[in-house]
Amino acid sequence: QVQLAESGGGLVQAGGSLRLSCAASGRTFSSYVMGWFRQAPGKEREFVAAISWSGGSTYYADSVKGRFTISRDNAKNTVYLQMNSLKPEDTALYYCAADRGGWSAGRRSAVNEYDYWGQGTQVTVSS
Repeated sequence: QVQLAESGGGLVQAGGSLRLSCAASGRTFSSYVMGWFRQAPGKEREFVAAISWSGGSTYYADSVKGRFTISRDNAKNTVYLQMNSLKPEDTALYYCAADRGGWSAGRRSAVNEYDYWGQGTQVTVSS
């Protein structure tokens, strides 16, 4: 089992940047695919980005491609989400999640495939 704790959210103006961090407990962090998701008020939780066990492969939602970068440091049990060129529509509660399963096209972006979730960190982008 793994416990996840996000940090780094806040209020930023459009065009600004934030870096989110997600610290994981446990000694098996490197065996999990890690993902970032977000949920805006009144909307369903949606996929943002995912990274494979070693960090060698990444995958992004079209809405953030070219602006967000996911990375991980297995020595520190931490996954990051660097967010640049932020837009008001990026405003949401951001969650990190861990998946014990494989790196397949259908699985890595599916909310219901992830096994463990953090509590979320709020990102608010003002116009």
